[in-house]
Formats: sequence, C-alpha cells, structure tokens
Amino acid sequence: MSSENLSNMSVFLISRMLKALVLFFLAWVCFLFYAGIALFTSGFLLTRLELTNHSSCQELPGKGPLVGGGRGEPGACWTAPRFSRAVIVLIDALRFDFVQPWPGGLPAQYPYLGKLGSIQHLLETKPQHARLYRFLADPPTTTMQRLKALTTGSLPTFIDAGSNFASYAIQEDNLIAQLNNTGKRVVFMGDDTWKGLFPEAFSQAFFFPSFNVKDLHTVDSGILEHLYPTNHCGHKHGPHHPEMAKKLNQMDQVLQTLVERLENDTLLVVAGDHGMTETGDHGGDSKPEVMAALFLYSSLPLFPRAPPEDPEVVPQVNLVPTLALLLGLPIPFGNIGEVIVDLFSGEVDTQPLATALAQASAYHLNAQQVSRFLHAYSLAAQDLPPEELQRLQDLFSSASSEYKRLLDQLKTEEVREADVQALISQLRLFLQGARTACTETWARFRPARMIGGTVLLAFTCLLCLVTSGLTSSPDFPFLGLLLKSVAWGLVGAALLAGGLIVGRTGLDPALLCSGGAATSLVAFLWALKWRGKPPMAIFLPGPLPILVLLFLRFAALFSDSFVLAEARAAPFLLCSLSLFVVAQLHWEGRLLVGGPTASCLSSPTASVARREGPRALGLLVGLLLCVRLSSLFHRCPEETPVCQSSPWLAPLSSVGGGQAKNLWYGACLGALGVLVLSVRFWLRRCGNLNSSAPSILFVRWGLPLMALGTAAHWALASGSDEAPPRLQALVSGAVIGLPRVVLGLAAIGLGLLLWQPVTVLVKTGASSPNPIVVPFVGPPASQADLNYVVPQIYRRMQEALRGKLAGGGGQTPLALAAYGLGSVYSAAVVTTLALLVFPLLLLHTERIILAFLILFLQSFLLLQLLAAAVGTPAGSPGPFSVPWLAISAWALTATQTFYSTGHQPVFPAIHWNAAFVGFPEGHDSSPVLPALLVGANTFASHLLFSVGCPLLLLWPFVCEGHSSTKKKKSLTSGTEEEGEKEEPLMEMRLRDAPHHFNAALLQLGLKYLFILGVQVLACVLAASILRRHLMVWKVFAPKFIFEAVGFVVSSVALLLGVALVMWVDRAVGSWFKQLILSQER
Repeated sequence: MSSENLSNMSVFLISRMLKALVLFFLAWVCFLFYAGIALFTSGFLLTRLELTNHSSCQELPGKGPLVGGGRGEPGACWTAPRFSRAVIVLIDALRFDFVQPWPGGLPAQYPYLGKLGSIQHLLETKPQHARLYRFLADPPTTTMQRLKALTTGSLPTFIDAGSNFASYAIQEDNLIAQLNNTGKRVVFMGDDTWKGLFPEAFSQAFFFPSFNVKDLHTVDSGILEHLYPTNHCGHKHGPHHPEMAKKLNQMDQVLQTLVERLENDTLLVVAGDHGMTETGDHGGDSKPEVMAALFLYSSLPLFPRAPPEDPEVVPQVNLVPTLALLLGLPIPFGNIGEVIVDLFSGEVDTQPLATALAQASAYHLNAQQVSRFLHAYSLAAQDLPPEELQRLQDLFSSASSEYKRLLDQLKTEEVREADVQALISQLRLFLQGARTACTETWARFRPARMIGGTVLLAFTCLLCLVTSGLTSSPDFPFLGLLLKSVAWGLVGAALLAGGLIVGRTGLDPALLCSGGAATSLVAFLWALKWRGKPPMAIFLPGPLPILVLLFLRFAALFSDSFVLAEARAAPFLLCSLSLFVVAQLHWEGRLLVGGPTASCLSSPTASVARREGPRALGLLVGLLLCVRLSSLFHRCPEETPVCQSSPWLAPLSSVGGGQAKNLWYGACLGALGVLVLSVRFWLRRCGNLNSSAPSILFVRWGLPLMALGTAAHWALASGSDEAPPRLQALVSGAVIGLPRVVLGLAAIGLGLLLWQPVTVLVKTGASSPNPIVVPFVGPPASQADLNYVVPQIYRRMQEALRGKLAGGGGQTPLALAAYGLGSVYSAAVVTTLALLVFPLLLLHTERIILAFLILFLQSFLLLQLLAAAVGTPAGSPGPFSVPWLAISAWALTATQTFYSTGHQPVFPAIHWNAAFVGFPEGHDSSPVLPALLVGANTFASHLLFSVGCPLLLLWPFVCEGHSSTKKKKSLTSGTEEEGEKEEPLMEMRLRDAPHHFNAALLQLGLKYLFILGVQVLACVLAASILRRHLMVWKVFAPKFIFEAVGFVVSSVALLLGVALVMWVDRAVGSWFKQLILSQER
C-alpha cells in the first residue's frame, strides 16, 4: 500500500474519530452530572428509617395494669374489643365539603354540595350513633402515601411520592398485618394499588384496575367496600362538574345500603384519603387537598354527647390506634397517632368518672406504644434531637407515674374526675409532642453525600466552562485526556467497590458512580492544569449583561417567591435578552446603517441596510408579542390564590355549549393546518421539499395524515360521552387506536429520515466545459479527498443553476444541480421536530396546540434574531461558535415553553391524563409505559428544544442563502456590485473544515450543558441550604426534582440532536462520493 493511501486512510479515520469523540465526550460530561445528581439525591431525598418491629398480643407496650382488664377475654388482646368487625369504605379524594351537611331547601352553590344525604340524615336523626370529622392528611397527598399512613399510623416522607404508581409492599407493622396475626378474616374489594402494598394479605380479594383517571365506572361497578370514583371524576372533570354530583349520588345509594345491613357488632368507617384542588388534582398541601372527611357510624350508640356544631379536626394517623383498640388489636409498632377519645367513652349512661378512666386507659396504652417506638427508633436512627427526646421521656414518665398512682388510689378511695382529666391532658401533650418531633426531623439527611454531590456538580459545570473555550484548538488532546480520565474513573470505582465489600456496607450504586465520576473528573482537571493557563476571558459566558442575567436566574432559585413566580420571570429575562440583541446590533452599527451586517440582515448598501433595520425591529416586536400571547396559557401555583389559571388548559370535553366547543375545535384544526403548512413552506423555500427522499415524501403525505389522526382523536375524545350507545364501542376503539396510529406514523417517519437523511434533489444536464481539478486519480478514497472536492462541486452546482435561471445557457451549461444541499442539516432537524411534535400534542389537551403554534413561531423569530447577532459566516473558514447569548436565550425559551403549556414544577400540576392516551391498559403489567407518557407530556419542551439545539449553529448558514437571494435582487435592480461576489455555501461551508464543524458541535453541547447544569446546581444549593426552611418540601424539593429530571431529558435529547447532525454529515459524505462516481461514468 502506498504512503499516499496510508495518509488518506489515516485522515479518514481521524475524521471518523472526531465525530465519535464529540459524542463520547458529551456523554461523559452527562455522566458526571448524573452522578452528582444521584449522590445528592441519596443524601437529600431519603425515606425515613422503617423499623421492622411488630407489636404482638403476647407483649404489652409497657408495664402497668389496664383499667377494666381485657386480656384473657375472648377476642381480647391489649384491651377488650368494642366491635367484632369493621366495614371501611375508603373513598379516594373525598373532600370534606363533599360530605358537609347542606341546609335543606337552599339552592346548592356547587354541584357537589348536599349530595351525600344519607350521612346528613344519620347525623341529624342519630347524633349519638354517628359523627363527622375533618380528616387532616399529611402532605404529600398522593394515594400510596396516604394508604401507608392510614394503615401504619406513621408519617409519609417526600420521596415516597415517586412510588405513587409503583406501589411497593409495606414492610412496617400495619393494621392489615395485625388482623392477620390475630386470626381475623380480611376481605378486600377495590383498586389494585392495595395489591402492591399488601400482597397475599387478604383472605379474599377482588382487585380492579384504577390508574386510568378517565375511567369513572370500572372500580365503582365492581366493589362496595372500597370506592375510587371521586378522584377519577375530579381528575377528568374537576369538582364543579355535574359528573361529580352523579358520582356522589351513586356513593350515597351505596352507603344507604350498607347502613341498612349493618349489624350491631360492626363499625362503619367512611373516609377519604385526601382532598382535591379546584382543578381536580392532589399531591400538595393546600387546604382543599389535605382536608378530607371521616364519618363513623354504629347501630349501637357510640358517643355520650351530641356532636359539636363545627366538626373536630382529626389527623389521619389517629385512625390507626383508634381502630386497633376498638377491634381488640395491638397498635402497630410505628404508629405516632393518638386515639380519637370520643370513641372510648363507654356506654351512653356511663358515669363521667368511668368515662374519664376509660379514656385515660386508652391514652396511656397509646402513649406506652409511642414511647416504645421512640426508644427503638432513637437507637436505630439517632436523628431525633436528644434534648427533645429527653423532654418527652420525662413527660411520659411523669404521666405514667400519675396513672399508676390513680389506679392505686382507685382501689382504696374515690378518685376525682378532675385528676383524671389532668392526666389525660398530660398524656395528650406527650402524644402531640412526639408527633411534632417526628414531623420536624423525620427526613434523615446525609450531609456528606449532599456536599459531595454539590461539589461534583459544581466542578462539572467548571469543566464545561473550561473545555468549551478549548474546543477550537486543533492541537488540544481531547481524546487522550478523555481516555485517561475514563480509565482513572474505572480504577477509582473499583477501589471504592473493594472498600465497600471489605467494610461490609454493601454496594451503593449512587456512591460507586459518583466515586468513579469524581476520580475521572479530577484526573481530567489535573491534566488541564499542566497545559498552561489560557486567558480567563474565553471562559466567561458572554458579555456583562449576559452574566448579570445568568446570575439573576441563579440567585432567584434561592427564593421560594421567585421560584413560584418563575413562569413570569423566564419570559421577562427572555424579552430582556432579545432587547439586548437589538441594542447590540445598533451599537455595532449593523441595524440602521451599512457595514458588516448580520447574515439574515446583510445588505451590500446602506439603503438596503436601512430597509433591513425595520425588519430587525419587526422580528423583535413579533418575538415580544409571541411571548405575551404564550403567557395566556398559564397555570397558577396553588400558593397564589389571587391568580386565576387559564381556562384554555381544560379539555374540550369540559366546554359547555355545542357552539363554543365547535368554535374552539375549529381553532385547533386551523392551528394544526398552519403548523403542517409552515413546515412544508420552510422546506420548499430551502429547496428540500423538492427531494424524492423517503423522509420528504413522508413530510408531504405523512404529516397531513398525522394531523388528520390528531384532529379525529380530539373530536372523538371530546365527545365520547355524548356518542350514541350503539357507537360507544366504535368510538372507544377509535379513541384508543388513533393515538397509536399517529405514534406509529411518527416512528416510521423518523426511521425513513435515519435511513436516507440527505434531502436533496439532483438534476443533470449538459456537461460543463470547466472540469473540477482534483489532486488525486479516480474517485475520492478518503475523507480528506471529499473535503477538498465537495466545496468545488457545490460552487459549480450553484454557478450552473444561476446560469440556467438567468437564461444565458451558453456561458455556463448546466451539468448538475442540487436543490436543498445548503440546508441539508437543518432540514433533518426541522423534520425530526415536526415528527416529534404530533405525538406530544396528543398527550396535551386540545387547545394547547395554539400555545405550541405560538411558541414555534416565537422560536423561529428568535433564531432569526440570534442569527443576526452572530453575524455572517460568509468567507469565514472557521472556527465556528455559538455565542453564550444565543444559548442562554434558547434555554430560557425552553423554560418558558414548560410554563406556557400548562405545567408547574409541583406534583399536583402533573398531567396524569397523558398516561392513558392510546394506552389505557398500559399500567396493568408495568408502570413504565404510563411513566414515559406522563414524562413526555411534562418535559415536552425540554425534549424539543434540546433536539433542536443544533439549529443555533446551523441557522446563520441557512440565513446566508436567504440574504444572498436578497443581494441578487438588489443588484439586478440597478445597484453596482463591487468585485465578484462569492456564492453562499450555506451549510456546506461547515464541510470546508470538518474539525471546526465537530468542534462547534462539541462547544455547543458543552455550553448548553453548562447552562442547564448551573440551574440544577442552584436548585441543589437552595435545597441544601434551606433544607430546614418552611417551604423546602413544598417548593424547593419539587423544583429540584423537576429540574434534575428535566436535565436528564434535555441532555439525552441533546445527544440525540448532535448525533442526528453527525449522521446527516456522514450521509452527505457518502452521497458526494456516489455523485462523483456517477459523474465519472
């Protein structure tokens, strides 16, 4: 093999390695971020320590006799049971005002008022048999956590919310386990959430799927003991919809039947696990979410007195010890609730002293159990404050001694009721203090891990900042440093794993990954230290105004008020950046006068520049208008009651009146049509729509089909409840099938694009008298040969095409013409975004299409304006770079889109309906599919803007071609051209210097990761510093979770977007090689 061939092969391999190096380096940086997030999460979002201890009948929780005995009696355990059975009707999302009595004869202000008439009748006619309480839930108000609290008596932790739909078996002591241990028979009928929490715990069970919030009838039709209707009805329609009244009436009939068949030894418990907001959501800690209802009834008298006018507030955990003692069960070991004292008053005609003694006995038994739990927990976890534990222990010891003294006194003389009431107050004070102490210190932070994760994130951001300034250096050894760093990381992870094994602490994946990542990062930064110190100016993210805006965005995340107001802050910062772009153009003399103008605003004369000045101002005005219009689709945080969420976020099925619904549906159809036509118009203007590539053919015919399927799905879904009975099955099948068809078409389109990504139309004609001169014989044998010949081929195509269009035909015969080659990269990215947007639209409500259309127009205007700020790439051999200003504006637009599509970084605002678009049965086998659908809905903006991030690099080259067309028009109108103008290469200019192309993509990815990483770092620091803040679990922790998950989605999408551009570049090289071979033949 000749030395020339060896040289060509080495150049070819180096070019291929550059592409792989860019993706490998970006993936490595993403891994560093992931490791830092995982390490911090393992120290911050921890579940509390769950003890495996269980209470038993054979072992009392403490010493001392019981008033009235109870042990040794049939069915007795710690105390004698008052009831043999209990019927528990747990109604999900039963808000208190759904049950609150409504005066008869008065018109109900809301549809849900006064619908549970059977409860109101019992409260009025049998006040000593029935009692209604305000049932206070501890946040977060997700179903799984509420069920844990209602069966264990413990407080939930924040991280358990992530397992709301992937229920894990409860290992702690609980009521169901105690019923089984004491030989009771437990029959269950209800939703399948209980199956995951209590596997094989029921004597007989009938489980029904319940995760589909749009299914209002499946569970209701199959069960009596457990109802799950109001939550689904609330999610779909909200509490104010007439459908809610229907569901409450249905439940009222079931409760009437239960009361009629209730036996004397049976207690009826009707409870809600949580409430709901005015939009039908739950998960937070607003009053409508935490205030549920609790109703107790017995055929025999339960209470010695009539109920108070205003129902008493009872924490949900108090139900656990109450039911345990009423049924003669041991109180679960980890319970921290207190008994509902009214239920331990004895018979109706019982003397006040006997009633007080019975209540004191129940309280003392409850206090003994809580004291035992605190002692065991403090030994295992050691996170409760020692001084608080000592205070509580002294309080319990004093109360216990007083209880024993009163019992001894009762044997010989009369005991005063006042002394017993004082003891009860002392015991209640202990129980409430224990619950408060656990509430305040339940989350056991690991400061070392939190600090380690924060440091790792901070240094990874520093790595992105430093290396982004070194990418343009051709002699910088990225590959060598990266390989050495990865090797050191593997060594560090192996050593850490060995240490964990020797120490018998177990292999912690988060610790192993972060250890390897830290070692790898230190090795890379240490190597950089010995390669000199470049000027610090190249590392600063933009000019001073950009630094100020980035600092404001960083600092705002430390204030709960600013986090709640981020939906307004992000558009403000974006508008400020846009104004800065125009001001910068004016300061540089590129706005209203001639000179070095931007690519999209360039003009050969001052007169043309003056015409382009108003165009730039028009772009700015259009951008600001789009930002304002997109804010109309906002969703208000629950902490701002004055704010009113946009009514346009509701589905069309909730719109009253057929004419209004039809008008909105017509507007949605119009927006769909404009979206499809806009994509086709842009591709036609760039010349790519003329291509016969399969992906372009799909854009011509597939996109309209996807739009048609989306429109049909919206029409059927919004009117499915109104369909005739004989068509219900057909409509239901279409509602399920159409989203799958759209998703399948999107997958086919993406597959075709990856198969043939070169969207170029080639036309041949007469041969050119001026052949292309190349320094090699035969076809190009290497990437270096292609890099030499491709720009010449592209210029010859443009010259030939210009000659044909001018009508000369004689001087430049047409040999070859390629339409769309100058925008081949951006065409692939735009096509990909168009294919992704239709499945994402289906996951949102219908009218969100209007917001998407506005935001797409805003993104186009922003790209045009940013391209103007970058300046013309014409004649530049590289290096190419995307300024920090453009990347910051792009990231802010992604954040603005998140809020402008009806999202908020809190769990109650998650659009759970997206989990069942086209896949209503997806949760039966695994929660993965619903989680993916909900995640795609929530982080649609992160996905689209990250995949489209390469457009920031490509768009100025596209604008070069458009501005060239305007130049030609101005020249033909009479303006004299100074010298010979070079035809614009547009995106083919990137192939002039492959190293600069790859370096620009790497720099773009690093800068974008830096902007996103700084946001995550700010959330991490805020959550760490303010971890004892009142709003940490309501604001800062959810913000961190959403920001971290959003970073993962964005980084993966960014890798896919960069990989797509590189895949197109590889295909373009192969296309040119085949083109040269065909011309030689």
